Amino acid sequence: HTNFFIHTEPRHKVDEITQTPLANIYEVRIGTDLMYVDARGQFAFIEGQLIDLKGNRNLTQARIDDLQKIDFAKDLPLEFAIKQVSGNGKRVLAVFEDPNCTYCRKLRVDLMKVKDLTLYTFAYPILAPDSEVKSRKAWCAKDRGAAWNALMVSNRVPDNDGSCANPVEKIRELGRRLNVTGTPTMFFTNGRRVPGA
Repeated sequence: HTNFFIHTEPRHKVDEITQTPLANIYEVRIGTDLMYVDARGQFAFIEGQLIDLKGNRNLTQARIDDLQKIDFAKDLPLEFAIKQVSGNGKRVLAVFEDPNCTYCRKLRVDLMKVKDLTLYTFAYPILAPDSEVKSRKAWCAKDRGAAWNALMVSNRVPDNDGSCANPVEKIRELGRRLNVTGTPTMFFTNGRRVPGA
């Protein structure tokens, strides 16, 4: 096993290589960190992730990303979203946000700066009891997009009773069906999901 070539940053030195009970799988120790590498040094298991060392790709994450993809056009009922368009709107993005989500607020500030964006916001009230009230009030506002932005950026709750017909419960069901477990969660038109800000 002396002909291993491990792709590590220069500051990392391989301290030890040990045969495991599995054929052609070796334990590589760098300080107190362990990884398991095939005999040719092409693939490694690092913190439970399968890594292609030569291609520098996390194969586990790539597979998870594929499994979590959606069909943007079929899986997202865009009529339930607050739609905002800046510029020509050629970039299209959907985001699930909770009005009480700190990271959503930070993301919203950044999204408001993106030029040529069509943004579909699904008000997804999962964090606090008043998240649903705020979501309903934003939907019932005369200008939903402006109301949502003010709510997220300045914590200004729209001045209405939130009793108009709204899709908040349907969005909650949609989020469960799409396995949206946290906010923010973004979806690109290619179906790729990006959880977190």
